[in-house]
Amino acid sequence: MPIPAPFHGRLRVPAVAAPMFLVSNPDLVVETCRGGIVGTFPSLNQRTNEGYADWLDEIAGRLGPQDAPYGVNLIVNRSNKRLDGDLATTVARKVPLVITSLGAVKELVDAVHAYGGLVFHDVINLRHAAKAAEAGVDGLIAVSAGAGGHAGLLSPFAFLSELRQIFQGTLLLSGSITTGAHIAAARLMGADLAYIGTRFIATQESMASDTYKEMVLEAKAKDVIYTPAISGVNANFLRQSLVAAGLDPENLPPKPTVHVDAEHRPWKNIWSAGHGVGAIEDVPATAALCERLAREYREAVAAEADFARRQETVPA
Repeated sequence: MPIPAPFHGRLRVPAVAAPMFLVSNPDLVVETCRGGIVGTFPSLNQRTNEGYADWLDEIAGRLGPQDAPYGVNLIVNRSNKRLDGDLATTVARKVPLVITSLGAVKELVDAVHAYGGLVFHDVINLRHAAKAAEAGVDGLIAVSAGAGGHAGLLSPFAFLSELRQIFQGTLLLSGSITTGAHIAAARLMGADLAYIGTRFIATQESMASDTYKEMVLEAKAKDVIYTPAISGVNANFLRQSLVAAGLDPENLPPKPTVHVDAEHRPWKNIWSAGHGVGAIEDVPATAALCERLAREYREAVAAEADFARRQETVPA
């Protein structure tokens, strides 16, 4: 399967830690990369382009050639007034991986390819995937049902199969992936890499508040509400944070309203998570989590290989 050449020999686990708004930071990225998983963050987690550049310099300075590559998320949308500046900084720093959202633009892809970088683009349907493939991206992130943030509604089985029919590059699977066994399952389903977000919210290095982390620990899949009422685009949010913001999860408006005020803004106080919250029971150091995921992945792969060997010895 097409895992990108720059990743070869640098991953302990075939996975990318997703860039999460107001959660991912240099400490989380660095510890993830040192643990053998690609670490990423959104450029907009820094308030200014200068701050973004400082973070890139810090991350690059703390990582060595033996560590997994790092990446950044750029929002490719007219609402992102910093895109041009952040892209210029990204190119100047030669960031190994760029993850684009809300728009696939060939000029951006070409700019990253010019210095040898990779571009992955997140998609929730085939129409978006076809546009991204036409723009020349190296990877597609299948944001399937149950993913945190702006998730889609497609089954990962169906989505991956249809994506492979139109795209021969790297495929990543997002949606409720919280264990090493889940990563192995994603590979068996046809993904090249797993894409993990929610599990990394509840880590010691993440910028999420203690209240947010505790809410993730307490939540189950039933507590994740899929709605456009908060950000204007369908996304998954934790029921408990909706209630804390004075909203009724059973009677949400069809679009954002004045009830979401300055003190309860999307992503800051109304928190996102995926269906995988039910499998999260602790807040470990990121290094320990990466070690756990690697162990669970190895065990799952070994168990599957053992099953396959035993079937070969069964008389016909």
